[in-house]
Amino acid sequence: MSQPLLIDKYGRQLTYLRLSVTDRCNFRCYYCMPEEGMNFAARQELLSFEELYQLSALFCSLGVNKIRITGGEPFVRAGIMPFLRKLSQLPGLEEITVTSNGSLNAKQIKTLQEIGIRKINISLDSLDRDRFFKITRRDSFEAVYASIFQLLESGFEVKLNCVVAENKNVQDILPFVELTKHYSLAVRFLEEMPFNGGDTFQPPQWSHREIYQHIANHYPGLQKLESEPSSTSVNYRVSGYAGSFGIIPSFSRTFCGTCNRIRLGATGELRTCLYGPPATNLRDLLRAGHSQEQLTNEILEAVSHREQDGFAAEASHGQAVHASMSVLGG
Repeated sequence: MSQPLLIDKYGRQLTYLRLSVTDRCNFRCYYCMPEEGMNFAARQELLSFEELYQLSALFCSLGVNKIRITGGEPFVRAGIMPFLRKLSQLPGLEEITVTSNGSLNAKQIKTLQEIGIRKINISLDSLDRDRFFKITRRDSFEAVYASIFQLLESGFEVKLNCVVAENKNVQDILPFVELTKHYSLAVRFLEEMPFNGGDTFQPPQWSHREIYQHIANHYPGLQKLESEPSSTSVNYRVSGYAGSFGIIPSFSRTFCGTCNRIRLGATGELRTCLYGPPATNLRDLLRAGHSQEQLTNEILEAVSHREQDGFAAEASHGQAVHASMSVLGG
């Protein structure tokens, strides 16, 4: 008898697991966490690599065929490479992608190649060293920028994720688009989201509409590209340019109707929506000795209560969400 699939009450099949391996990061980006005062999970609170693998195998048996490794910063966790190598051999898993802040070294890039991972997203919010420092609170621009080109030269499909915010990096939008002229990479501009670990959040002044209009004013005749039905970004290319850019309405949430994602945090919290509360904690169930059948039923139950969109998920909290993105799992 075949395993059931992860299909919510609105008919959306969840085939994409965002798997956080740590809540720690070596950067302190303002939109993700405060500069000080973060209470990171103790080592024993994190899912072990064996537990992460066991749960990944369970999700794959339920129809997940793509896993994105997130954090925090995945590469700050010791032992990540052997885990990725083992994960890459998991039956039913067609693709592993990684989201990183770009603080990769040459040895890590080579190992990713050997494992067979070819897609990586780099969070980069400015092409200016001073603005980069103000955003990340770290003086690491040159190292990150160099790693991007090493990835490209090594044959990786690279996406750059840029969170756009007034008085932070608006002047970087057009230089990012121009970066796609000679390089076959994809830039993704994101609306700012309320996951900064703080007490306040103002709706973004730069929505997907403002971002698009700003670019269109400087590049008339943009080519709209075909995207997968579950894509969160609307993608474009400037005529004659090697790469592309996209805009993700991450706060406006216009893509919820085709969302195929489910999220597992580093401490075992399962979320069916980034904006929603955790549905259950699989770490606790696993360590309490629950069987695979019991874990499966818990996951299916969570998916059956999945909200229609991010607004409904946010409302189910009863209050605004301001947890750090590093805790939520990117």
